[in-house]
Amino acid sequence: MDRRIFGIFVAGGSGTRMGSQTPKQFLELGGKPVLQRTIERFLEAVPDMKIITVLPKEHFGTWKELCVRYALDCPQTLVEGGFTRFHSVKNALAKVPDGSIVFIHDGVRPFVSAALIREMASMMQHGQRALVPAIPIVDTLKSKNQEEPDPDRSRLVAVQTPQVFLSEDIKAAYVQGYDTAFTDDASVAKRKKIPLTFVDGERFNIKITTPEDMELAEWLLSR
Repeated sequence: MDRRIFGIFVAGGSGTRMGSQTPKQFLELGGKPVLQRTIERFLEAVPDMKIITVLPKEHFGTWKELCVRYALDCPQTLVEGGFTRFHSVKNALAKVPDGSIVFIHDGVRPFVSAALIREMASMMQHGQRALVPAIPIVDTLKSKNQEEPDPDRSRLVAVQTPQVFLSEDIKAAYVQGYDTAFTDDASVAKRKKIPLTFVDGERFNIKITTPEDMELAEWLLSR
């Protein structure tokens, strides 16, 4: 029997790096908030996905107003973000039942393709335990420490979201205490020895964090 699919959208940012009074997830991109564009892309791929949106508690009202204003008509469970991304995801996972598949995605990555989302959902329904999209490193890497050798670029990848897990696996991983090394969900799962499968990510699956990112996003949308 197919597992139910949940999507956790982490959108706890304050907009500091964006230099805006408006949190970046609420900025308008092509006539819609960035977060709305992100969620709609997932619903395009998996229409019956259960949506869990993680926000600062003080922005719940703002997001509800935006959903009405921009006609985002889908049921959502709102979850209060935590002190770090780790704590935000942990709060959201409490709303996900065992026996499910859970996508965990940055709320400000609106350009992931529906095709990749569908492919990852299918792979999880057919026996994978954890999927992580990644793209090759194209820049030359240097160590700041003159005594250390430079990293081998061929052995490294740049990791993206969505990262996808069996709910019982990732919930068990998040029982661990917080560590500053937990920079994404894959790092939490790896510490728990959950086997990770890397899939081809997408070059334009960008995370919008700066004004320059927003300019690129507007250009991508125009294309």
